[in-house]
Amino acid sequence: MRIAADTDLCIGAGQCVLTDPELFDQDDDGTVVVLDDHPTGDKEDTAREAVNLCPAMALSLRD
Repeated sequence: MRIAADTDLCIGAGQCVLTDPELFDQDDDGTVVVLDDHPTGDKEDTAREAVNLCPAMALSLRD
């Protein structure tokens, strides 16, 4: 699994960071930064949750 982020769609809501600050961060403009784009184990579940919670649908998962 790989996390993909479309920074053009990101609105800086921060739901991803709140879901898992070890996988996601935000730059100075509030845009998502993926810290670990290949999560494993329990992190796969929180990555899925972050993708589902993103209000701008800026995050996606790829195999």
